[in-house]
Order: sequence, then C-alpha cells, then structure tokens
Amino acid sequence: MKSAPNDNIVFRDIDKSATLATTVSKKLHKLERYCGDIIRSRVVLEAPHQHKSKGRQFRASLELAISGNPVTISSENESIHRAVNDTFASAERCLKERSERRKALRHQALYEEVETEAEE
Repeated sequence: MKSAPNDNIVFRDIDKSATLATTVSKKLHKLERYCGDIIRSRVVLEAPHQHKSKGRQFRASLELAISGNPVTISSENESIHRAVNDTFASAERCLKERSERRKALRHQALYEEVETEAEE
C-alpha cells in the first residue's frame, strides 16, 4: 500500500480507539498478501443510528482503490469488532477471487498463444 493506513481510518460517532485502529491497520497490511496493487484504502467505522428493534448497530466500511475496479465492502453488527472482522473477511475473499480470476485469464491467454504458435 502506498499510503499510511492510520491516516485512512475514520471514526464517526464512535470514540477513537488506538486498539481498534491498530487492529484495522494490521488487517489492511494483511490484505496486501492477496493483492499487491492496492493504491489507496479508506476505512470508516461508524454508529449510524439507534435502530428500534435491533438496538445499536455499528458499521465498518472498507474502500480499496485497486488498479482496475475499486472494491467497496461494508458490514453491520452489534459489535464494532465483529463488523470490522466481517468486513475484512469479505474483502479477503473478494481479493482472493479477483486474484484467481486474473491468474486464470493469464493462463488462458498464455495457452491460446502457445496454440497459435503450434498451428503456424
């Protein structure tokens, strides 16, 4: 990642927590394993509203600027920590799938190139 992850964590209607910011930073750096071309990231942690039947809900949103298509994922839960974990688990799955698709396309292009050379 080309920017400092701590600068990209926004707390809305939640008290800033150094522990939570550290957890988010570690999870952001872990995402680099699955996708090395992350240009910028932004994490928004918020408590949007008091829901009548669900009680207090927290939302964690992750925006990744990646070469190609940007990725935006969010999750809501009664616990901010669970919302963060769910969001990053979804992001990890998404980046793994994206990586697999890119590998498959490269392999297919290479295979077609070899077939074309063999026919000539």
